[in-house]
Amino acid sequence: MTMPQPPAPAEAGTQPTSTGVAHAAAHAASRAAAHPATQAPAQAATCGEGTLTVLYDGACPLCRREIALYRDLPAQQPLAFVDVSDAASALPAGTERAQLLARFHVQQADGRLASGARGFVALWAVLPGWRWLARLAALPGATPLMELAYRGFLHLRPWMQRTAAAFEPATLHVPPALVAEMRSNHAGETGAVWIYRGVLLLARDAGVRRFAEAHLATEKEHLRLVSRQLPWPQRSRLLPAWRVAGFLTGALPALAGPRAVYATIAAVETFVDQHYQQQLDQIDQLPAAEREAAAPLRALLAQCQADECHHRDEAAALRGPSPGGLGGAVLRAWCAMVGSGSAAAVVLARKF
Repeated sequence: MTMPQPPAPAEAGTQPTSTGVAHAAAHAASRAAAHPATQAPAQAATCGEGTLTVLYDGACPLCRREIALYRDLPAQQPLAFVDVSDAASALPAGTERAQLLARFHVQQADGRLASGARGFVALWAVLPGWRWLARLAALPGATPLMELAYRGFLHLRPWMQRTAAAFEPATLHVPPALVAEMRSNHAGETGAVWIYRGVLLLARDAGVRRFAEAHLATEKEHLRLVSRQLPWPQRSRLLPAWRVAGFLTGALPALAGPRAVYATIAAVETFVDQHYQQQLDQIDQLPAAEREAAAPLRALLAQCQADECHHRDEAAALRGPSPGGLGGAVLRAWCAMVGSGSAAAVVLARKF
């Protein structure tokens, strides 16, 4: 939904900075491209008579920050804010949720919908510190230019969303004693994603590729979930090194063939299982109040552990019995090195 905001939110009633104006002039036009700027009157979603209803995407970190700024301002007209990403939210008659998520919309007091730049102009007109933008939009050709800027902003919006999400506070309670462990988890899941990318780059065996593609999807989801609990400043400063190490851990055995790939994954996941178990035990030993607060985090870690154990068991079954001879000795030495390397990486990631 939203228009780019200044890096640091302004105090209530202050004038928007030039960055905020650019973000505003840009984000007033939507991730989808072309819904009409205004629509015929529609039944109000949740607003009372004379209320301006702001329909926003609460799942978007940019949108949430911008709406929080607007909420704090003493509007000249009653405002209602409806998170259209919430399936329980009532929508204006004749609209669809995907439509409202695709563009910023404001439902005016007479029931008409204004979208994109026109929606922002309608909102700015009743907010102190922003009304001058509404007056600017009244100049000939100004609103269409804002709409064009908004559509141009769509190319930057995904990147800005990812950046904003990286600095959001954790969605689950993370005990201070586990911050370093969560940093090592984030580093480990980053490395896991790159292990499978390394496998997929060089493996030619169809079975190995199917295995890597399925597990890559799981590791990406793990990384997403762990990232939500660890704001950017708390993440490992060695992430580039973990990406390289992960890539090499996947690419090198892929050159040697399927057995080497499966043996490597089994070795990595054996260590990961132990690492997650240590954290679960650590949570279980917390004082009762802290342990209860950390219960959702424990459930997340337990689910990640279960997934990694599944990866380990599947890889071990596909690997088959350990071969003998020189080849078997080399493979065992490689797997031992992978396990000890994983342990060393955890120690470093906890600190850096």
